Amino acid sequence: MKRMIVGISGATGFAYGIKALELLKPMDIQTHLVISKAAKITGNYEHSKSQLAQLESLADIVYSVDNIGAAIASGSYKTIGMLVAPCSMRTLAAIAHGLSDNLLTRAADVVLKERRRLVLMTREAPLHLGHIKNMEAVTLMGGIIFPPVPALYQHIESVDDIITHSVARALDLFDINVPSLARWGEDMSLNQKPEENNEDI
Repeated sequence: MKRMIVGISGATGFAYGIKALELLKPMDIQTHLVISKAAKITGNYEHSKSQLAQLESLADIVYSVDNIGAAIASGSYKTIGMLVAPCSMRTLAAIAHGLSDNLLTRAADVVLKERRRLVLMTREAPLHLGHIKNMEAVTLMGGIIFPPVPALYQHIESVDDIITHSVARALDLFDINVPSLARWGEDMSLNQKPEENNEDI
């Protein structure tokens, strides 16, 4: 069975982490969840207690962020990589500078050193130069910066549509196919004639 780490840090957008676990749940992938302390505070603002209580049941294995000796803290424990959804600027900075001060940042550091896939769904705007340089540093180390930017061509009907599409596209980077993901030129129901797509912009 494939193993995947899902990290949730303290940026707004706790729903991205929930959606990742929901999409991975029916797949033959064992999920390993670690939530930062700041993320729990954000989660309490953005979701009900019942939703938060259900969150951990979506993952196969849940770790305390303080459990620095957990399996996912070792490179010998094989995974297909790690998705941090959302990724705060604090967590980004720690990963960019190799500061393994908790299990979430340690697991990300392990993924990078083992040359596995690390995808950070960074959530912040606007960005200052420090943020951009940290994104550059992670990119140079092999990580992928994936801000959850809405794809408006989908004819979105709800916020959940936006979140689902962003997370499904992030999972694409692990070669994980989400069957419900609308893809341009394949599953898109644009119902437009070719000449309607050639308007001057």
